[in-house]
Parts: sequence; C-alpha cells; structure tokens
Amino acid sequence: MNPPLIKALVALVPILVLFFGAATLYARTKTGPALAQVLGAACLIVVPLTHICEALDLFPSMGWGTEGSVGHYLDLASAILGLGLFPVGYLFHALGKRNAHAA
Repeated sequence: MNPPLIKALVALVPILVLFFGAATLYARTKTGPALAQVLGAACLIVVPLTHICEALDLFPSMGWGTEGSVGHYLDLASAILGLGLFPVGYLFHALGKRNAHAA
C-alpha cells in the first residue's frame, strides 16, 4: 500500500466519527446549527476522499494533485466549507444551548 492512501484512510476515520456525531445531533434537535455541523462534516469527508482518489489514480481527468485542476479546487472548496460550517454550527449550537439554560 502506498503512504498517501494510508494517510487519507487514517484521516477519514475521525472525520466519519465527527459526521455521525453531528448527524445524531441533527436527528435529535433538527436545528439550523446542527444542520450546519452536518454539512460541514460532510464537506470535510470529501477532503480525504479526494486524496484517496488521487492515491488510487481514480478519475484521472480530475487532475488530482495538480494546481489549477478541478480536483484541486474540489479539495480546497470542501476544506474551506467544512472548516467554516462545522465550527460556526458548533458555536451557535453551544450559544443556543447556553441561552436556553439561562432562561
């Protein structure tokens, strides 16, 4: 097995845990912040998946690993959205929970 594939698979495990935790929260609460967490975690799942596709040389037309390619921008956009949506959803969920306890 090649090292980039192993790294991507190892990175996928905690992200999947994050996703299933956020999905469980959304199933219980059905709130906007919980949905933002689910969407953010889903975007973060795309990041290691793009690296798995690159390591296995799947979909070579995507140009995995080359700057300016579709694969590069898919990876970048997913990382930016995931790192934006998940923490914002978490923050608003925590603040909403805190305000609910104070009232």
